[in-house]
Amino acid sequence: MDAATKAAELLKEHRQSIDRLDAILVYTLAERFKHTQGVGRLKAEHALPPSDPAREARQIDRLQKLAVEADLDPEFAKKFLNFVISEVIRHHESFQK
Repeated sequence: MDAATKAAELLKEHRQSIDRLDAILVYTLAERFKHTQGVGRLKAEHALPPSDPAREARQIDRLQKLAVEADLDPEFAKKFLNFVISEVIRHHESFQK
């Protein structure tokens, strides 16, 4: 097998792994949002605020530590979780109406 063919095969393998991981991410996020929507409904039923800044800060800290353990940029992990949290809060606010 020549170098170009070997490179093409490796590229294909990497892309197949990326595609599987992307599917895992989507299904994992969907499952996470099912639970956060349950939290949002519970908060709305009991007149609790849609956001919990103390918990959010703990979660960001926790995720950054996990990112370091996983050899992932902790700043990226923080940005990602902040995006997810903002979506969750938006959903929670929609239940308050």
